[in-house]
Amino acid sequence: MKTLNQLFIDFPFSQPSEIPNVPISGIAIDSRAIKPGDLFVAMKGGVSDGHDFIPRAIENGAAAIVGEREVVGLAIPYIRLENTRQALTFLAAAFYDWPARHLTVIGVTGTDGKTTTSNLIYRILVEAGIKAGMISTVNAVIGEDVLDTGFHVTTPDAHDVQRYLAKMVDAGLTHVVLETTSHGWAQHRVDACEFDIGVVTNITHEHMDEHGSYENYRAAKARLFSSLERTVAKPQGNPRLGIINRDDRSFEFLNDFIKVNKVSYGLRAGADVRAEDIEYRPSGIRFIAVSTGLRIAIDCKLVGAYNVSNCLAALTAAIRGLHIDPGVAARGIASLGGVPGRMERIDMGQPFTAIVDFAHTPNALKVTLEAAREMISKGDSIEETGRVIVVFGSAGLRDKEKRRMMAGTSAELADLSVLTAEDPRTESLDGILKEMAAGARSRGGREGENFWRIPDRGEAIKFALTLARPGDIVLACGKGHEQSMCFGKIEYAWDDRIALRAALADMLGVDGPQMPYLPSQDKREEEWLR
Repeated sequence: MKTLNQLFIDFPFSQPSEIPNVPISGIAIDSRAIKPGDLFVAMKGGVSDGHDFIPRAIENGAAAIVGEREVVGLAIPYIRLENTRQALTFLAAAFYDWPARHLTVIGVTGTDGKTTTSNLIYRILVEAGIKAGMISTVNAVIGEDVLDTGFHVTTPDAHDVQRYLAKMVDAGLTHVVLETTSHGWAQHRVDACEFDIGVVTNITHEHMDEHGSYENYRAAKARLFSSLERTVAKPQGNPRLGIINRDDRSFEFLNDFIKVNKVSYGLRAGADVRAEDIEYRPSGIRFIAVSTGLRIAIDCKLVGAYNVSNCLAALTAAIRGLHIDPGVAARGIASLGGVPGRMERIDMGQPFTAIVDFAHTPNALKVTLEAAREMISKGDSIEETGRVIVVFGSAGLRDKEKRRMMAGTSAELADLSVLTAEDPRTESLDGILKEMAAGARSRGGREGENFWRIPDRGEAIKFALTLARPGDIVLACGKGHEQSMCFGKIEYAWDDRIALRAALADMLGVDGPQMPYLPSQDKREEEWLR
């Protein structure tokens, strides 16, 4: 337990001159989650304002309130700050005794490949005998414990990140791999994480609705590298190393932006760590990693050219940032069997390949479809005439430009495309699909011949399976490991892997799970839009 004034001892922003010595037993940003003795941090959100719920927080036992608005007449202490969202990460870090200062912290950011690269680095650390943890958009791994980090994919809230880090310190861990999103950086969720190594996978088109432009989006990602300059001195040392993708459009900007030590990786000449003699096989990838004084064979069970880059990023972090033996790093990469919802195969005995993947950006869909093409061309299919069939959607209330882009990419690279729901939220699903259909037609798509619109995702998956012949690959893209889908303002339990198994079981006449329910199955759109 801490006192309120102790939380402000190393606080980096302006604060009131006198802060009361009030015991604080926890920190919460949701008034419904308040327990007696907690500090309630009121933040302004896109939909609601936490300041409006201060009375409820007090009713539930809050010991003190931190907010931005002028508030008077409360029965408990109220501390007014300029930016409570930015303050939260430092207050939480102080509450948990600044756990990141006791860990070597490897941050991974990028548009696509963050989770896979984080898992690759984690597997290398484990292979090296290092006591490591991981916080990703899928879960938090702390020793033998695997904790769910939420329904949708973003960096956990600041106080949750610090709580996970504290658990790692208590468990005796020394290293952590922390996947960070642009939302996480823009909302200051990881500002107090004291990063030692920063890795970027790529920065492509995504979240333009949130950031407004590619330059702003890139700047949010770049905060990982500027944070390396501010990391405090640690007893275990500070690598302070930036690792950047030589092949990505962000390279020139980041190469000039980073003020600490940096190293590049990539497939082309000029990268500090590069890949040669790449082999794409149905069972995975193989290549030779080459750098000054280094030449080592890398075998990985993951497929696709993009995973060569992810392996290089992880390898560079290990050998150039943490000085792990290259042979150990290679064994760590080889030990990763797969990542949930990333090119995850679903086999119910069908005569074609069925895969769930998280691809939900234009670039991710492109490289996923290219990987499927490679799998067919290398003999992964039963027949040489295998086709690529893809089911995907585009989220409501998010970047609208990518709807046409993704559908156009699919029209060009997939043989057959089924456009469907992906978190329509309060937007018209029919309207989203209309925009996607226009994108498909602009790149040669012919509705009813090589692409279809089926609003209900379960029905769309079933329909895609009816199109499949022996040797085809059917991809369900966009949801990956996610456990819900949003219609209106309600999150409905949904898992593409369960849905695909249910559809396959129904098609094959074998036992399997029930198709998860979505309101698009039996309700008019106007009902769930209310």
